[in-house]
Amino acid sequence: MPETAMHAAGTFNAVDLTFEDFKKIVLNDYRIGYESRQASILGRREVLTGKAKFGIFGDGKEVAQLAMAKAFKKGDWRSGYYRDQTFMFATGMSNLKEFFAQLYAHPDVKKEPASGGRQMNCHYATRFLNEDGTWKNQVEEMNCASDISTTAGAIPRLLGLAYASKLYRQNKELAYLDQFSINGNEVAFGTIGNGSTSEGSFFETFNAAGVLQVPMAISVWDDAYAISVPASLQTTKEDISEILKGFQREEGTNGFEIFKVRGWDYVALCETYERAIALCREEHVPVLIHVTEITQPQGHSTSGSHERYKSKERLAWENDHDCLLKMREWMITTAIATNEQLEEIEAEAKQYVRECQREAWNELAYIINVELNETAKDIETLAAVSVQHEGLMKIAADLRSVVDPGRKDIVSAIRQSLRLTVKETSPERQTLLAWLVDEKDKNNKRYNTLLFSNTAQSPLKVPVVNAKYADDPRLVDGREVLNACFDANFDRDKTIIAFGEDVGAIGDVNQGFAGLQNKYGDIRITDTGIRETSIIGQGMGLAMRGLRPIAEIQYLDYLIYAMTIICDDLTSLSYRTMGGQKAPVIIRTRGHRLEGIWHSGSPMGMILSAMRGLHICVPRDMTQAAGMYNTLLRGDEPALVIESLNGYRLKEKLPANVGEFTVPLGKAEILNEGSDITVVSYGSTLRIVMEAVPELAKLGINIEVIDPQTLYPFDTDNLCGTSLKKTNKLLVVDEDVPGAGSAYILQQIMESQGGYYALDAQPRTLTAKEHRPPYGSDGDYFTKPSLDDVIDTVYSMMSEANPAKYPAIY
Repeated sequence: MPETAMHAAGTFNAVDLTFEDFKKIVLNDYRIGYESRQASILGRREVLTGKAKFGIFGDGKEVAQLAMAKAFKKGDWRSGYYRDQTFMFATGMSNLKEFFAQLYAHPDVKKEPASGGRQMNCHYATRFLNEDGTWKNQVEEMNCASDISTTAGAIPRLLGLAYASKLYRQNKELAYLDQFSINGNEVAFGTIGNGSTSEGSFFETFNAAGVLQVPMAISVWDDAYAISVPASLQTTKEDISEILKGFQREEGTNGFEIFKVRGWDYVALCETYERAIALCREEHVPVLIHVTEITQPQGHSTSGSHERYKSKERLAWENDHDCLLKMREWMITTAIATNEQLEEIEAEAKQYVRECQREAWNELAYIINVELNETAKDIETLAAVSVQHEGLMKIAADLRSVVDPGRKDIVSAIRQSLRLTVKETSPERQTLLAWLVDEKDKNNKRYNTLLFSNTAQSPLKVPVVNAKYADDPRLVDGREVLNACFDANFDRDKTIIAFGEDVGAIGDVNQGFAGLQNKYGDIRITDTGIRETSIIGQGMGLAMRGLRPIAEIQYLDYLIYAMTIICDDLTSLSYRTMGGQKAPVIIRTRGHRLEGIWHSGSPMGMILSAMRGLHICVPRDMTQAAGMYNTLLRGDEPALVIESLNGYRLKEKLPANVGEFTVPLGKAEILNEGSDITVVSYGSTLRIVMEAVPELAKLGINIEVIDPQTLYPFDTDNLCGTSLKKTNKLLVVDEDVPGAGSAYILQQIMESQGGYYALDAQPRTLTAKEHRPPYGSDGDYFTKPSLDDVIDTVYSMMSEANPAKYPAIY
């Protein structure tokens, strides 16, 4: 294993530099590092004095990040965690004013471009989208994928960011996309704390990168703790690079190059990063850079002190081995700078950081104080004409006395005032009410928008193209419709790729990709290992770099293994960057009604609750699925498509425009018109409902059957609510557990669509049992809604309404 020599000084690769030039570079690095340290110290103080809610900082990691920044080039990507402020300052992807603006949660992306105040401090992102949602030129920028707080959470997408470089280098058909890559020369830099390397997503992704041989460079900041838990309780041998030695590539094998270097050794760090990243960039070999002997001067965060769990000896060692102190000693020893010169740099740095902090605070505080004063005046004006004069004046006085006010204080004061004067009418009260309406709209834009991109490229705006059929259309298996759809799209758009377990050689377990790997090559249609988390991460990273991935999870039950990356990262990306980033990955899976506990789940309630930010498509057959894929592949937002497992071999008519017709998202469809009861279902249970239609007709019951087609968005034309006005009765059939997917559908129809007012009977749900379905056909019958269940439930509802016409069966 190549290992950088553990030494305090050494040669520095400074070819063609004079000593004066070299000194300027080193001193500028020290200035950036020292400014970053002062930002950490001041940031902590701002939290403890109440100006900010929480603080987490990168103190102790400054020198390593300065070295990493030297190897980072335009076109490269960072996917890291919340300790990388020095790196962000050194590369110019962020600055001190933005650092403090985020600490204060400034909701203006011009002041806080990473998230518009939606993320806590040190959660970085660059805006790689234009305001209209189109891509910026990524090769002309340094790029940072939006940070998340979950430990190791940024690592799965790192795989996709690196894998994109491999595809851009190896697939010459992508050469025209020169705004995303220059021959795949871009490196994806990842950072992680030593404690977080214990997470499964780290090991899973690490293994996948070694298999794929992608230009991924992971830096582990090792300060020997994970909050209070020491490495002895975190990592075998207390050394992550030691236990990963088996991944070290050897002649004739794939794998990693592994480097190890001390976090306070400036020269060794610069040498290590130059060497490691050159190898990674040129040969597409993944690298691990284990940076040891890192310190954390202020502890983990503002939530507690590390003196509680570190020994006096450890604290003393950390003081002596502080990276900036060691760099300072080295500069004086090697005559790069004198103590006086460094003191001057340090004094200027302290002053500059303080100025940036004040400017960031004042820019936000000034706006809020103006709004506060205007609001207080309006309340006082209302008080002058109100019988509630005393109470209103107190509200205004209390508002003016708030220390470090926020907009919540302003809005709360207005609402209190309006409640107090609820029985009054006056122009002054109307002024206050108009202010509240306007402020609610502004705050909605600040805090509640852009869960989806909502741009002209949104799949919701893809033109509807109806399916066309020949006079005598072929009847084929449903899987063949999908296969033809994928074939047409892969031919149309060279950026589309697909990967997952068994997707390549055998064309997926249900043959949707049969024969397509031979036609389009294994670089576009690819098998993966069993690794659901990194499959989604791979798709997410690829999508962020302009490609159109279809990431397959073999069965819906297995989506649970990818939950963290989906719900923590993918689904919140547009929201948490305030529309600055997107990742239009399509997650393809299949579910419902394959017998057995582990292959028959329908966890729709969990998906609907945890995955807001995905379009959730539940096609009833493969033709509808194909139309949804055609729509999604022309849009720019992420989606989950759940195909029905028992539909692949059912016969369907093959559309003549199989790669062109589209199914609009959020548009429900009436499959059977009726007047007695509205039945809403989707996927496989919808087929059972349709089988019940003629049986119920024999009993004199005409049901209206509605397929929502997508659960998110749900029935945007209110078809269900309109139907309910006609039938006045509602049954939701769903094979999720009770109170899950069905409860969501009820909420949408009863509340959002006003269906409650049309009822003349209690709405009902017909769901699976609370447990997972047992194996076998009998287990399926007695666990999930059956044809008999649908008929009996509908009949019993009609019997309750009209027992004379529909006497009880049982």
